[in-house]
Amino acid sequence: MKAKICTIGFAKKPLRTFVELLKQANVQVVIDTRLHNTSQLSGYAKKDDLAFILEILGIGYIHDPLLAPTEEILKAYKNKEMAWGDYEEKYVELLKMRKVEQSHQDLIAKKTVCLLCSEHAPHYCHRRLLAEYLRKFYSDIEIVHLM
Repeated sequence: MKAKICTIGFAKKPLRTFVELLKQANVQVVIDTRLHNTSQLSGYAKKDDLAFILEILGIGYIHDPLLAPTEEILKAYKNKEMAWGDYEEKYVELLKMRKVEQSHQDLIAKKTVCLLCSEHAPHYCHRRLLAEYLRKFYSDIEIVHLM
């Protein structure tokens, strides 16, 4: 059976839609890839609230800020001081430096995991870059972006 890495952003998704997408994809563990996950702007996706919701659903929850871009990279991109291509390059360099392919190996190879961040769509989001980076280290991984 092919391992699966899903990605999801909570922005522009009501809680019901968010939960239904996770359930339809048979997600077993959500890996929160946000640098900051306690902001009031996160609504239902604040760390403790999200962990509680996922626990009720029988889905594991891990917050791993080492999978997030640095504050500097994130601010430079959001403030338009850095183009997407530069952001992508710096983030992938960071992943290599941190050797993120070694973290969560047991989960990624054996379970359906879902990489979580705030961005609605994966196109210009670090979660897509992370999923594509991890696929290089795990044979036969399917990436599914939950929209």
